[in-house]
Amino acid sequence: MKMQQFLQFLTQQLTNWRRQYKGLRRKGKLMRSAKSKTHRRELLRTVLKNVILFLSKTNDKSERRKQERALQLKTKSVKTKSTIYRVCLNWLHQQRSLVILAIALVSLTGIMGHKLYNQTQIQVGNPAPQTITAPYTANIEDQKKTESQRQAVSQTSLQVLMVDARMNEQIKENLQQLLDDGNEIRAVAGAIPFFTPVVLSISTQRYLRSCPDSEWQGMLVAVENTKNHQKKATGRTVASSASNQPPTPQKIKPVDFSQNTDFTQAVAELESYRVTTSEKNLSLVIAQISQARQRYTQATAKLLQLETVTPEAVYEESLLLDLSDAEWETTQMGIHQSAERILTQGIPQGLPKNILQDAVSLQLQSFVPESAESLAKKLLLAVLKPNLQKDEEQTKQNAQKAAAGVPPVMMKVRYGQVIVRKGAQITAWNFKVLEHYHLVHRQVKWHELVKLAGVIAIAIALIVWVERHIDYELRQRDRLLVLLLTLSVPGLVTMGLPYTTWSAVGLLLGSFYGPTLALTVVGLLLPILAISLDISKAALLAGVGGGILGSYIAQRLRSREELALLGVAIALTQGGIYLVVKILIGQAFGSTWYLVLREAGLFALSGLGWSVIALGLSPYLEKVFDLVTPIRLAELANPNRPLLKRLATETPGTFQHTLFVATLAEAAAKQLGCNVELVRAGTLYHDIGKMHDPLGFIENQMGSPNKHDTEIKDPWKSAEIIKKHVTEGLVMARKHLLPTAIQAFIPEHQGTMLIAYFHHQAQQMAQEDPSLIVDDADFRYNGPIPQSRETGIVMLADSCEAALRSLEASAKPLSEKRSFKDVSTEQALTMLNNILRAKWQDNQLVDSGLTREEMSKIAQIFVDVWQQFHHKRIAYPKLNANGTGRNS
Repeated sequence: MKMQQFLQFLTQQLTNWRRQYKGLRRKGKLMRSAKSKTHRRELLRTVLKNVILFLSKTNDKSERRKQERALQLKTKSVKTKSTIYRVCLNWLHQQRSLVILAIALVSLTGIMGHKLYNQTQIQVGNPAPQTITAPYTANIEDQKKTESQRQAVSQTSLQVLMVDARMNEQIKENLQQLLDDGNEIRAVAGAIPFFTPVVLSISTQRYLRSCPDSEWQGMLVAVENTKNHQKKATGRTVASSASNQPPTPQKIKPVDFSQNTDFTQAVAELESYRVTTSEKNLSLVIAQISQARQRYTQATAKLLQLETVTPEAVYEESLLLDLSDAEWETTQMGIHQSAERILTQGIPQGLPKNILQDAVSLQLQSFVPESAESLAKKLLLAVLKPNLQKDEEQTKQNAQKAAAGVPPVMMKVRYGQVIVRKGAQITAWNFKVLEHYHLVHRQVKWHELVKLAGVIAIAIALIVWVERHIDYELRQRDRLLVLLLTLSVPGLVTMGLPYTTWSAVGLLLGSFYGPTLALTVVGLLLPILAISLDISKAALLAGVGGGILGSYIAQRLRSREELALLGVAIALTQGGIYLVVKILIGQAFGSTWYLVLREAGLFALSGLGWSVIALGLSPYLEKVFDLVTPIRLAELANPNRPLLKRLATETPGTFQHTLFVATLAEAAAKQLGCNVELVRAGTLYHDIGKMHDPLGFIENQMGSPNKHDTEIKDPWKSAEIIKKHVTEGLVMARKHLLPTAIQAFIPEHQGTMLIAYFHHQAQQMAQEDPSLIVDDADFRYNGPIPQSRETGIVMLADSCEAALRSLEASAKPLSEKRSFKDVSTEQALTMLNNILRAKWQDNQLVDSGLTREEMSKIAQIFVDVWQQFHHKRIAYPKLNANGTGRNS
C-alpha cells in the first residue's frame, strides 16, 4: 500500500519536473553556462525536498499524533474560553439591572463631576504653600499685556466708511422739493424781463417790479410832471382816452428820490421811451409794470409763507426772483451736479461746517452762474447731511488684522528667579508661569468625586424605590431610556448651554411612564445639579418649573395638538419663573433690565423649542424602545389601520365579535382602574390571526356548513387550526411592528385553555377506537396565561361574549306581558359566574393580578353592558291580514 502511494507520488512529481524542464528549456536556461548549473542545482534540490516530504508524511506517525494531540488541546482551550465567555454573558444578562444601574452611576458621576478630574493644588487667589523659583530660564508670554496691546491697536485702527444709499436718496428728495418750491414761486412772479430790454434795461425792470410803493408813486408823479412841463413848453395838448390813461397819482407830499440812482435811471428810461413813442404806448408800459408788480407781490407773500413752514430760509427775493429763466435753469442743473459729486465723495460724521461750505463753493464755481452762487450754496447746505456710515464688518476685519499683527509680549524669567513667595497670594501671572514650568500639579479630587457618587447613588436608589411602587413595571430598555433622557440635562449644561432639555425630559418621561416617575427624576436632578455644576439659580428653577409642568400633565393628554399646547404652557412657565426670580433678587431693575427680559424670552423659546423636539422624537422613541402611550394607543385603535381594515373585510364575523369583546373589556377596565386605552387597542388586535383561515371559525361561516364537520372531520386537525390563530396572529403583529404590549393580548387572551369542543370529540373517538390516545396538550393553547390585569380582563370578556350571544339567541320572551329582562338577567349572571369560576379554577388568572373578589364584579359589569345592548323593547300589537290591529 505504501509502495503504491510512493509510486503515485513519484509519477506526479516526474510529470511536474518534466513540465518545468520543458519550460526552462524554452526559455534557454539549460544551456551550458554558469546560470544553467545553478538552475540544475535548484531542480535537484526541489526533487530531494519533495521526496523527503513524502517520506516524512508516510513514516512519521508519531509526529502526526503529537500534532493531533496539540490540536485537541487547543480545541479544548477554545471551548473552555467560549464556555467562560458564555457564563459571563449569562451572568451579565441575569444581572442586567445591576449593570444598567452601575452604568447610570458612572455616567452621571462622570458628567456632573467633570470639573473634579483635572483640579490643581495651586489656584489663583490662594496663598502659596511654599516659595517657588524658576528651574531654568524661559521666555513666557504675558497674555494680559498682549491682549491689552492688541485691544488698543484694534481700537485705534482706521474705520471703514461706506456710502448710505438711503441717506443719498433722502438728500436728493429734499433738494428736489426745494427746487420745486422755487419753480412754483418763480411761476407766480412771472418771467424776467417782462418787457423788451431795448426800451427798459433788465436792471430797471427788476427795480420797477420790486421797488416800494412810495418810489413807484413818486416815479409816476415825476413822469406826469415831466409831461405837464412839456405841454406848457409846446402849448399843445395831448388827447388821450380815459381808458388808456394810467391811474392818476394821488396827491402826496413830494419826496426827493434824486439820490436813488435806480429811481433816476428808471425815470430817465421811461421819459426816453415816451419821447420816442406815443402817450398810449407809455400808458401800456406803465400798466404792464403795474401787473408785474402785483405778481411780484404775490410771489413775495408765497415766499414768506414758505419760510414759515421750512426751518431754514434759503430763498431771498433778490436771489430767486431776479434770475432770468436761463440762469435759473443753469443754476438747477449746476446744483444737481454739485450735489451728486459731493455725495459721491461722501460726507463723514463730524465734518466741520466751514470745510463743507468750502467744498460746496468749490463745486458750484464750475456749474452755476456767478449771480446765483450764493442761492445755490444756501440750497445745498440746507439739504446736505453726512452720508457715510461705519462698515462694521470691514472695520472689524481691519481691527482683527491689526491686532493679529501685534507680536506677543514675552517676559523673560531667569533661572532661580522667585516666582511666588510662601504665603503670598497667587496671581494669574504667577499661575501662568507655574503652569509653563509644569509646577502646577493636577490631580483627580477623589474625595469630592466619591461624595458626588454617593449623592447620585442615593438618588438612583430613590428612583428604584419609586419604580417598584408604581403600576408600570420598567424593562431594561425603559431604564436605559430614562438614563439617556436624564443625562441630556447635565450634558448640555457642561457644554455651556443653560437652556437645557428640562421640558423635553418632562414631556417624554411623563408621556411614557407617568407623572410619578417623571416628577421623581426632575425633582432629584434639581439639588444634584445645584451642588455639582455652576449654573444660575434662576435658570435652574426656570428649567425645573417647565419640567415639572410637563411631567405632571403629559400623560393626561390624548392628542399631539394638546401636547403642542402644553409646550406653549411650558414656555410661558419657564420665562415667567426666570423673570419672577430675577425680580425677587433685585436684578430686574436698573440698567440691566433689558438683559433680564431678553434672558426670560430665551428661556421661554428654549422651553418651546425642546417641547417641539420632544414631540418630533416621541414616535421614533416609541418604536425603538417599544413603548405605548395614550396617543399611540389611540392611533393603533383607529379602524383605518391596515390590519383592522383587513379584519373587518376578510372576517366580518370576527370583527363584530372583536367590537363586542372590546366593549365588555373597556367597561370592566374602567371600573377596575386599569389602562382603558391599552385594553381597547389590545382587544381590537387579539383575534387578527383568524384571518389565516376565516371559515375555520364559526362566526365567519354565515350559516354555511361547518368545514370541521364536513371537510376535516378530525378533531386533532381542527384543534391545530384553532390554535394556529394565535401563532399566525403573532406573525402578523410582528410584521406590522405592533408594540409588545399589544402583541401580548394575542396569546394571553387564550392562555393555556382547553379547546373543549374538539377535545370532547377526540375523547368520543378514543372510546370507539382504543388505539387512539388523547393527549390534553394537543387540545390546549400554548400560552402564556395572562400576565397583566388588562390581558386577564380580555380573556374573560372573550370567553363570556360567546355565552352572552348564545343566551341572547335562546332567551325569548315567553309572553307579551313578560319582559326580556326578567327572563335573561339572572340566567346571564349565573352563566358568567360559572365561566369565570372555571377560568379561576383552571389557574388561568394566577399571574394576572386579578383577585377572586373581582370575578363577581366583572361578571356584573359584563351583564350590565349586555343589557345596554339588548334593552327592553316596546311590544308592538300584532297586525291582521288587512294591516289593522287586533282590536281595530
